[in-house]
Amino acid sequence: MASNSFMLVFLCVLVTLFNFATTTKAQNVDQVYFVSQSCSANKTTANSAYEKNLKTLLSSLSSNATTTLFYNNTVLGSTNTTSDTVYGLFMCRGDIPLRLCKECVANATQKLSSDQSCSLSKQAVMWYAECIVRYSNVGFFSTVSTSPEYSLYNPNDITDNSTNSFMNFLSNTINQTAEAAANSAKRFSTKEANLSQSQTLYCLAQCTEDLPPQNCTTCLAQAIRELPICCYAKQGGRVGFPSCNVWYELYPFYGLITDQTPSPTSTPLPPPPSSSSSGKGQPRNIILILTSSITLPGILFTFYYYFIRRKAKKNNKTILRKNFGHETSTIESLQFNLAIIETATNNFSHENKIGKGGFGEVYKGILIDGRPIAIKRLSRNSKQGVEEFKNEVLLIAKLQHRNLVTFIGFSLDQQEKILIYEYVPNKSLDFFLFDTKLENVLSWSKRYKIIRGIAQGIQYLHEHSRLKVIHRDLKPSNVLLDENMNPKISDFGLARIVEIDKEKGSTKRIIGTYGYMSPEYCMFGHFSEKSDVYSFGVMVLEIISGRKNIDSYESHQVNDGLRNFVWRHWMDETPLNILDPKLKENYSNIEVIRCIQIGLLCIQDYSEDRPTMMTIASYLSSHSVELPSPREPKFFLYHRIDPIAAHASSRQLANNSLPSSINEISISKFYPR
Repeated sequence: MASNSFMLVFLCVLVTLFNFATTTKAQNVDQVYFVSQSCSANKTTANSAYEKNLKTLLSSLSSNATTTLFYNNTVLGSTNTTSDTVYGLFMCRGDIPLRLCKECVANATQKLSSDQSCSLSKQAVMWYAECIVRYSNVGFFSTVSTSPEYSLYNPNDITDNSTNSFMNFLSNTINQTAEAAANSAKRFSTKEANLSQSQTLYCLAQCTEDLPPQNCTTCLAQAIRELPICCYAKQGGRVGFPSCNVWYELYPFYGLITDQTPSPTSTPLPPPPSSSSSGKGQPRNIILILTSSITLPGILFTFYYYFIRRKAKKNNKTILRKNFGHETSTIESLQFNLAIIETATNNFSHENKIGKGGFGEVYKGILIDGRPIAIKRLSRNSKQGVEEFKNEVLLIAKLQHRNLVTFIGFSLDQQEKILIYEYVPNKSLDFFLFDTKLENVLSWSKRYKIIRGIAQGIQYLHEHSRLKVIHRDLKPSNVLLDENMNPKISDFGLARIVEIDKEKGSTKRIIGTYGYMSPEYCMFGHFSEKSDVYSFGVMVLEIISGRKNIDSYESHQVNDGLRNFVWRHWMDETPLNILDPKLKENYSNIEVIRCIQIGLLCIQDYSEDRPTMMTIASYLSSHSVELPSPREPKFFLYHRIDPIAAHASSRQLANNSLPSSINEISISKFYPR
């Protein structure tokens, strides 16, 4: 089959070369493409000093486009009055030759002078695909201008089943491109990234060269934020400001014209000889034959290399299909080569290790483009976690929320199973709550922000994502904190998808962490949204009090004193006594008391008594919403007993309703990052 495809390509190449040799006219003429313009309604008068200065400025811009891709200038009036001063610049795209820059700037300045809507405007900006020309009566050099703006999009949509992964992939790639542009001397960068076997994403970012790196970053970040608004799920899009622009497509649109490309000429090339010609056409035919004989081997080698690479990718696809079945096409674009991960982590060196989970280790890595990542490496020797790996890849690739850790991709071969996430610079929540060295870090305002953020992340999983997701292992060590102390829920290996119109599920394989599992899940394997609500309630009480609900993750010994301690002070109407003493008096009484009440409502024994995350979010967003009174939590399955006893107890209680269950405890350790 591959040889037939190769022969077909070979014949196509021959036909293409033949058509090239018999083309009627060589057409390689540079062109520039108008995009948009904006001219102010504030006008000057004809033949005024400002108009004369403007003509001088535009002339200087046009003449300097022969030697540079960026130029700015200021023209002062004869009396040096600021009212007649004109500021202007041009910026050509960083990949085009000077001759094309000259043509673009000449077109733009001529259009600005002759267009009736712009000719007397005191401010104007004109965008071409190849350049931008701008002038104003107000100084704007080295400052960020994001208005006016334009946006364009490719009318073709990406496929429905890859929308989320595409937008995530686009976001990562365009942000990398913007970072490179801001840090380059020319404030220009392009980047290609393989979206799939057959598709490549091409990105471009550029700022005017007068912008400092930080200002360039600010401008490009704003442009990138506009992309989902104008161009969501489109195969291409661009946003332009006076100070910067971003552009992406699924085809190459930059670097196509070089200085070696012949310039357009007023004298057309001679037409090729007809079939009746003899002498005059022979030298041209010889040149074409020689060119073809030199070019053809190179083209054939290129296609040979393509087929070799295609075979290698086919092997990777076989591994994917073996592990993920019909979901292969959905997650194929997220697959990383193992060599890239090994390079990023210095071959999984001990210095790069930042944590250890129940199914493997976590490393910090740096990709070739400078982006930091967190890498979760499944243990080779353990059969545990294979299903969790598959589950996490298929699930979190479809989820996007600011309070969920961002999934970047994965690596998979016969030996290694690796998950790749954004690197979150701060540690997990448990270190900030329970590590004595960090005891003064978390103020009440930060704790309240974390509680609200976790609630919003869980609400997204339960209510607002395309899938209804039950996390099943919510705990402080699975909540990471970014540089602004925003919480990000992580570790979706145990999560389960529940149909939108279905509220509950059950399992014979009970996996989780003692102290955070709801009674109905730990005893009978019943899980629902209310299982996560229970775990959230435990975390809320831990965040408020600074006390652990379990003595240690290794011993599984549950500290029932926290529940009793909180409930006793609640009934004695002294709820503020449970507050972490490290907070002293710098807190809001109303917020603390409401959070204690929310925590107690969440850990009620029966799932139907607990509020939904949507209700909890309303409790946290408004102090005027009245909260119901919680019931005393009496049931305590794991009261100072070991996991085997807990399992025996659950089996005995469930004897007449469910077959026996397997309890597997998730133990997590995270080292400082």
